[in-house]
Amino acid sequence: MLHVSELSHHYQAETLSFSFQSEPGSITAILGPSGAGKSTLLSLLCGLLPPSGGSVSFGEREFTHLPAHERPLSILFQEHNLFGHLSAFDNIALGISPSLALTVENKASVAHAAQQVGLESYLDRHPGQLSGGQKQRVALARCLVRNRPLLLLDEPFSALDPALRKEMLQHVKQLARQFNTTILMVTHHPEDALAIADKVLFVEAGKVVYHTCASELNTPNDTVKRFIS
Repeated sequence: MLHVSELSHHYQAETLSFSFQSEPGSITAILGPSGAGKSTLLSLLCGLLPPSGGSVSFGEREFTHLPAHERPLSILFQEHNLFGHLSAFDNIALGISPSLALTVENKASVAHAAQQVGLESYLDRHPGQLSGGQKQRVALARCLVRNRPLLLLDEPFSALDPALRKEMLQHVKQLARQFNTTILMVTHHPEDALAIADKVLFVEAGKVVYHTCASELNTPNDTVKRFIS
């Protein structure tokens, strides 16, 4: 279980504070207007921003103030952050070893992660030889080899065309079920939440204002309509 309790951040005269829980293996879509604090929430969780207060834990492990590399999570951004001089194989392997010092088992893990996202035939190619969707598959595979129980997605597929975005979302859903990974996904598209999410978290003015089942997007009440209209 992911527990987020009054996790806060002061920005100028504003205080953002978040509280919610996510079940193990669940997919939670985070919706809200631009500037609501969705990406700030992910930055607090992954250690890119220092919290002003509150706590966050996964299972029995609190990681509120742990360094980013010690947290039980991976994060995938809209920008794939691949290194152009490295092959797809090596870009994935960075998730295991920043120095690329790999054991036989490590190399097998990279190959397996690539297979899971449909990239096994492209491992010797460099990012400049890959399409946008293929680059995001490399970035997703790099998250997979880290073998963390929590995955944060900050609109990683928003620049892809609708058909490819749908395909990538299904990959994420399949992987979450296979590995019991807990996923938080920031998106501007309610249809993405309907496609793969169990829960929806609505964020506004730096706070969680509504937390509900994703199925409510099909028959929205007045609160939900305010966010998706």
